[in-house]
Amino acid sequence: MRTAKLGALEVSRIGLGAMGMSHGYTGAGTDDAESIRTIHRALDLGVTLLDTAEIYGPYTNEELVGRALKGRRDQVVLATKFGIVSHGGAGPWNLDSSPDNIRIAVEGSLKRLGTDHIDLYYQHRVDPKTPIEDTMGALADLVEQGKIRYVGLSEAWIDTIRRAHAVHPVTALQSEYSLWTRDQEQVLPVLRELGIGLVAYSPLGHGFLTGALRTPADIEKLDDSDFRKNNPRFTGENFQRNLRLADQVQEIADQAGATSAQVALAWLLTRGDDIVPIPGTKRVSRVEENTAAAGITLTPEQIAILDALPVAEGGHHTDEQMQMIER
Repeated sequence: MRTAKLGALEVSRIGLGAMGMSHGYTGAGTDDAESIRTIHRALDLGVTLLDTAEIYGPYTNEELVGRALKGRRDQVVLATKFGIVSHGGAGPWNLDSSPDNIRIAVEGSLKRLGTDHIDLYYQHRVDPKTPIEDTMGALADLVEQGKIRYVGLSEAWIDTIRRAHAVHPVTALQSEYSLWTRDQEQVLPVLRELGIGLVAYSPLGHGFLTGALRTPADIEKLDDSDFRKNNPRFTGENFQRNLRLADQVQEIADQAGATSAQVALAWLLTRGDDIVPIPGTKRVSRVEENTAAAGITLTPEQIAILDALPVAEGGHHTDEQMQMIER
């Protein structure tokens, strides 16, 4: 597989998000053996960027990734995240990017992942209680100690990115970016000015762009633990309107002799060599399908049609989740 650059960090053109193997989606955590096979197959196909976080599970996803990488650690650019678990007593789903919390978090992640260093360590969400300068100072110390190699941010906005980068180089911003979530295009000029790459999570619109969910009955079948069940884009009139978007992607896929998922990923690859999507899956067949998108060439006419698609109706997270996203 071709490679891309996130700052000075070289990674595969398409990465793999491991979250759904343990967290967030129907069936997560039910087949660790298949998830490990999926990670191994991704590595065999040339995927090098593997993404997890301490909050996924919480903790169980890092443990799973750690088991999968035994004997293959040197094949991977390993990324994980801190900041949505407060280790001072508040626990999971509490923002905490204080230096003390970071020092505790990194030790836990290193142990669960079974490694002596993390290649790319992200602040998972901006902590309004902790100045970003303090957070970056603590991360710079971890770089100096050799516990992490590169620093990333997730769902940060322009001012925070500039302030963080002034303290220590930011290698990558990880934020949701896809055919139905386009707000990162406001940030891209700043990232390119500073030499920061963009890692696009949920590049398939939480599966919506694949055409897998077509009716309200499909949504009802999801587990109550599946966050899409309450996602504004998957409910009510928004769901029906957004089907039109998925239909248009499918039309291009039919023309290209590809799947909808492959077209959505191929479109993202046209947006720049500094953008790396990390589609998530827990199935070998899906990782094979997704990685094959790197070999698909869309015509200028197809790209123009996709560029002109409207963004999806409804927020891409619930109101509560959006409160953790800096805008």
